Amino acid sequence: MFDFMAIAFEADLTRVSAFMLTRELSQRTYPNIGVTQPHHTISHHGNKPDWIEAHAKVNLYHAGLLARFLERLQKTADGDGSLLDHSLVLYGSGMGNGNVHAADHLPTLLVGGGAGSMKGNRHIVAPERTPNGNMLVSVAEKMGVNMDSFGSSTGRVAL
Repeated sequence: MFDFMAIAFEADLTRVSAFMLTRELSQRTYPNIGVTQPHHTISHHGNKPDWIEAHAKVNLYHAGLLARFLERLQKTADGDGSLLDHSLVLYGSGMGNGNVHAADHLPTLLVGGGAGSMKGNRHIVAPERTPNGNMLVSVAEKMGVNMDSFGSSTGRVAL
């Protein structure tokens, strides 16, 4: 799917794509990386070191797929820059800590120049319990979409 998205961007068939790599409830296993327990099971690791390690392997595998996609966008010329310069990729998780179903402290990564709308090389820490919708409203505004709210948003995040 990452390759299909890159091809669609490169061919200028679309500049918008949404893709769910996996879902936390998935029972998928990853024997190709040595993880034979289901993804959902190891996300509820119960502080078992081998399950924590297996969950980390799955997360690292997914991040590696993302890295390959981002590298392809970076290497693909697009006007006065690259596809990555002219894109904004959001990568995140539905759980901050699946072991306890914590929906806060969600790891979220924004990569790309957003056609000049994004300043890079930053780590932004929002105040405790900031709704994820605040970041999504801010991203939409960076992309030229004005919106008052998204989901349970209460404001904006300085991007």
